[in-house]
Amino acid sequence: MSEIAAVRDVTEATFEADVVRASHDRPVVVDFWAAWCGPCRQLSPMLEAAATRWAGDVDVVKVDVDQAPRLAGAYGVQGIPAVKAFRDGAVVDEFVGVQPQAAVERFFAGLAPSQADRLVARARASTDPVERERLLRAALDADRGHHAATVALAALLADRGSVEEARTLLAAVPRSGEAASLSARLNLAGAAVDVVRHHSDMIC
Repeated sequence: MSEIAAVRDVTEATFEADVVRASHDRPVVVDFWAAWCGPCRQLSPMLEAAATRWAGDVDVVKVDVDQAPRLAGAYGVQGIPAVKAFRDGAVVDEFVGVQPQAAVERFFAGLAPSQADRLVARARASTDPVERERLLRAALDADRGHHAATVALAALLADRGSVEEARTLLAAVPRSGEAASLSARLNLAGAAVDVVRHHSDMIC
C-alpha cells in the first residue's frame, strides 16, 4: 500500500477503547516496548512495515511499559519487546523478542480477516436487518464456529424475539464477554415467557 499506516501510542487510560473494544472490529497488535530497549528499536521498523502492509485489516499500537506498568503487569509482560495480538477483546497470539521479518509477516498474516470476518464487518456496517442477517448467516456458512458472527446473529435474533434459535447459537460459543451478557438476557427473556405461559395455563 502507498499510504503509511500510523502506529499509535496507547496509554492505560485509552487501552480499553483503543485495544480491547477496538479489537471487536478488527485485530489489534500491541507492541509493549520502552525507549531504552535496544531490541525494541530493532523490531519497531518491522512492525511499522507490517502495519502499512496490513492497514485496514490489522491495527498496530504501542504501549510504553515505563508509562503503563499496570498494563504490563495485567498482561504478563516480563520481557520486551512483547507483542500481543487482540481479537474480540482477548489475546489470541503473541511473541517476545526480535523476530525475523518473515516471522513478523506470518504473525500478521494469521491475524488478517478471513472471508467470514469480512462478512461480519459488512453486516455491522449495514442498517438493514434483513441484509445483516443474510451476511451473518453467510459468515457462519463460511466458518461454522465463527465467534463474532455467532454472537451478532444471536443478538439480532434475540431483538426480534427468536429466543430459542438465539440460545441454540450461543450454546456453541464460549460464555464470555458479549456472549455471556446476551445469554443472561436470553435467560431472563425465557423466564418471562415461562411466567406468562404458566399464568395463561392457570387462567384456562
